[in-house]
Amino acid sequence: MRPVDIIRKKRDGGKLTPEEINFMIDGYVKDEIPDYQMSALLMAIYFQNMDFEETQVLTEAMIRSGETVNLSHISGPKVDKHSTGGVGDKISLILGPLVASVGVVVPMISGRALGHTGGTLDKLDSIPGYRTSIPVEEFVEILSEVGISIIGQTEELVPADRKLYALRDVTATVESIPLITSSIMSKKIAEGIDGLVLDVKTGSGAFMRKIEDARKLAKSMVETGKLMGKKVVALITNMDQPLGEAVGNAVEVVESVKVLKNEGPRDVRELSIALGVEMLLIGGIAKSRDEARKILEDALEDGRAYEKWRQMVIAHGGDPDAVERDDFVKVKGTYLVKAGKSGYLEKFNTLKVGLGATVLGAGRSKKEDEIDHNVGIMVLKKVGDQVSENDVIFEVLYNDESRLQECLGYLESSFSISDSKPNLQELIFERIE
Repeated sequence: MRPVDIIRKKRDGGKLTPEEINFMIDGYVKDEIPDYQMSALLMAIYFQNMDFEETQVLTEAMIRSGETVNLSHISGPKVDKHSTGGVGDKISLILGPLVASVGVVVPMISGRALGHTGGTLDKLDSIPGYRTSIPVEEFVEILSEVGISIIGQTEELVPADRKLYALRDVTATVESIPLITSSIMSKKIAEGIDGLVLDVKTGSGAFMRKIEDARKLAKSMVETGKLMGKKVVALITNMDQPLGEAVGNAVEVVESVKVLKNEGPRDVRELSIALGVEMLLIGGIAKSRDEARKILEDALEDGRAYEKWRQMVIAHGGDPDAVERDDFVKVKGTYLVKAGKSGYLEKFNTLKVGLGATVLGAGRSKKEDEIDHNVGIMVLKKVGDQVSENDVIFEVLYNDESRLQECLGYLESSFSISDSKPNLQELIFERIE
């Protein structure tokens, strides 16, 4: 078998056999196939696509490239959640402890910020002492004792994905549905899960701007999970405005704790509960949506969700009390972006808000960029809100004047105000299973 023949076959629209896919992945991980040939195959896949069976085989080959986590000795359903990324998306920090507090085991391997979307690990890094990089053995131990652990990808799990993603990032092949599917599903299934809930975002702040593309990606991941014997449900959700009020790292942790204490923004709470309902149904904790919602609302109201958050942070070496101290978010200054006229907030360009947070220092333009965990943007108005001239739309928390000016270049053109109240969109568009 020769790589060039496999590349040519996919380039010409052919369907690759399991043997061909396994040959390419195994050879690449072992450094027997060079970057330039794998790059050619990735580009061929980008243009010619893969069907569900090819995507399943690719996912399985990536899982086999490393170790997998065995959670069979831990009682309870093992269910994880994955988001395709958004602006102000701190849901994992809330959802994990929430569902773990009512009996779901949540093994969550998360990522860092890249581009305009935030990363769960960067948010957790703002908590003094919290370790996001731990051995698999400790990950399993925390899951056994606490029921939830959120960490970064280890060296042992799915090394093929680490190599392939780095290559995709520099060869303009990231936006491929089969490649996205295999990347996400290989990492999640390697965690030892029974089921998975997907938050596939669409809109101006999402990677999938059009709902048709979000629907294709959701169906691809759901079908791949089904072929691999996993229960998978996807919600297609709205990213046409930032989620909640806080965009950044430490500020999003603060907002997450508010929701876990049964406070905080309505949209963040509602999406957390909606995704939690799906996790409880997959795990068999509840038999109906109404029952699942009641279980989750009770856990927020009686403090169990917040207590589970504290247990998780402590198990990872972090200080949960630090989050609630006044000096947890420390910046040199704040700047208010105000409305230029009266009317109704018509819409956001959410991408620009995300880019504004990135240049401020809350995210990365390149993988090696340093994160400033304290800076952030508070979004003080939502689409449909009535505003008067000089009402504050954004409060910017900054540490660098030049970064602030670059951020303002994005924020000041990221919203529009109209004379009439706009039609409000739903938070959740579709459910796919």
